[in-house]
Amino acid sequence: MMDPVTLTNEMIVVLTVLFVTVTLFITEAFRIDLTAILTMLALGLLSQLPGLGNLADTSRLFDGFASNAVISIIAVMIIGAGLDKTGLMSKVASYILKLGGAKETRIVPIISGAVGVISSFMQNVGAAALFLPVLSRISVRAELPMSRLLMPMGFCAILGGTITMVGSSPLILLNDLMGVANAGLPDNLQMRPFELFDVTPIGLSLIITGILYFMLFGRWILPRRDGTGEGTSAQSMLDYVKAVYGLKAVIFEVKVPDGNILIGHRLADIMDAHHIYIIGTDYRGRQVVAPMAPTQIEAPCRLAILGRRRVVEEFAEIYGLEILPQLDNFSDNFAATHAGVAEIVVPPGSPVIGKTPGQIRFRATHGLSLLGIHRGEETLTHVETPDHAATRLTHVPLLAGDTLVVHTKWQSLTRLSRNRDYVVVTSEYPREEVRPQKVSWALVFFVLAIAMILLTDIRLSLCLLTGAAGMIVSRVLSIDEAYEAVSWNTVFLLASLIPLGVAVQTTGTAAWIAQQVLMLLEGWPIWGLQVGVAIMATVFTLVMSNVGATVLLVPLAVSIAVAAGGNPAVFALTVAISTSNSFLIPTHQVNALIMGPGGYRVVDFVRCGAGITVLFLVVSMLMMNWLF
Repeated sequence: MMDPVTLTNEMIVVLTVLFVTVTLFITEAFRIDLTAILTMLALGLLSQLPGLGNLADTSRLFDGFASNAVISIIAVMIIGAGLDKTGLMSKVASYILKLGGAKETRIVPIISGAVGVISSFMQNVGAAALFLPVLSRISVRAELPMSRLLMPMGFCAILGGTITMVGSSPLILLNDLMGVANAGLPDNLQMRPFELFDVTPIGLSLIITGILYFMLFGRWILPRRDGTGEGTSAQSMLDYVKAVYGLKAVIFEVKVPDGNILIGHRLADIMDAHHIYIIGTDYRGRQVVAPMAPTQIEAPCRLAILGRRRVVEEFAEIYGLEILPQLDNFSDNFAATHAGVAEIVVPPGSPVIGKTPGQIRFRATHGLSLLGIHRGEETLTHVETPDHAATRLTHVPLLAGDTLVVHTKWQSLTRLSRNRDYVVVTSEYPREEVRPQKVSWALVFFVLAIAMILLTDIRLSLCLLTGAAGMIVSRVLSIDEAYEAVSWNTVFLLASLIPLGVAVQTTGTAAWIAQQVLMLLEGWPIWGLQVGVAIMATVFTLVMSNVGATVLLVPLAVSIAVAAGGNPAVFALTVAISTSNSFLIPTHQVNALIMGPGGYRVVDFVRCGAGITVLFLVVSMLMMNWLF
């Protein structure tokens, strides 16, 4: 049992600062990163008062910004952005889409497992965001509500952060916090740092548990609800256009065989005759998005056709064409990360006023497929609707104030945004250009960083920063893109909370709290105390950041372990692992990300998250005590 700890004035101040910090986190009176900064400043200023000198060493108050944990997190964000920039992750996603087919029981484990593994090396919110467009396409093609797919994927993205020591901010931070705690421990209780894959069996067990949970109980606990938020895929944008402009159209991929009567016909003539939009061609492996209207069809080729299902099916039947059940060759080009529907306004004084789209040659000049013209209360489209007949848009003179609805590659839209002849209304779209030619360099530096971590004793931050710097030097990312990839609010949150964790430890506050907890739990076995620590970490992470919960609770967990005769490293790991047990309410970044597209309510998270929260506690406790 620990020696009795007397409550001092310094402890009272630290407890007060701690209470205020947690309250501000819960109430969100300020942004959490601002709260963390204010906490750091408060400790620094209060330490200048008589009798409070141990609160903070002002000469080292800002050392958190140069800590191993902070630099590692920055590097991980940059490496993840580099892999995404090459299009590698999108290709992985497309491959998984082909494997999954149209069955929920196959799609859920494949997608969830893949996201879980990917999130072990990159930000879990980034991994989840990467797969949103994929799940949106699957949802449409397999006729499965997004609500059946997004939550398993999101939960497994969170669970995936426990597979490696760089998978989540708490685990990256853990070794640093243990190093701080070691300063107050005797030689026989010194904690050794955890290696990269020490936690892998725990993380894999949690991922498997999560997948099995949804496979066994998903049919009862997952809601059947269409997403109500702003979608991220091309299909959801088509839904928007459908609602606003009456364009009830879908993208189809159609095969044109050798010897077909369409050979030699111009795209413009076919579109005019059949009221469809041909927005892509694929001939001899050369794909063209928004092909020029005079282009003649050659075979064998594939066409990407935007139109009403009935009309496209009639067109295919007339000419003996095959409609594929889902996009195949065009799946990448028309993915939401590459292309979608946008709105453009013709401003007063524009030189295009009075000219027709045919004269302007939208496709050839700007890479745009014109879908409709919204003019006052009237909408002109190439597709026949219940409200109006089909209109030959290429022959309609443009007027000032016309809103043009177009299908375009995002890079084409980015170029157009610099053209003063038009005003691009659509602002939320991926503006970055994918660099597939840099995939080899990205892989080289990613593998190099991992190899340095595994095969050398070099500091984690230096290993990861080597990989990040390599991606910048090899121009996978520009230096500005690397800066943009970093979540600076996370960096400031982490760096600013470190002094609070130090104050809790150095003033004896952690020991005092541990003493009170032990008094309440007197007589409990060590495993019971460990479970209590895990539950405490779970509760904390629901109402505050996982980083903040880790910083605050690791010193406490170490003190409890020392007092009870347990392994302090295991207790510290219990905190870092349990801060990923955040499923009951949508406060975690991943849960917030999927809430809109999935159409989820808080009650959905409570219903689905309750079971996985309990299973997480059970499995993590069993695995940690088995391994360590």
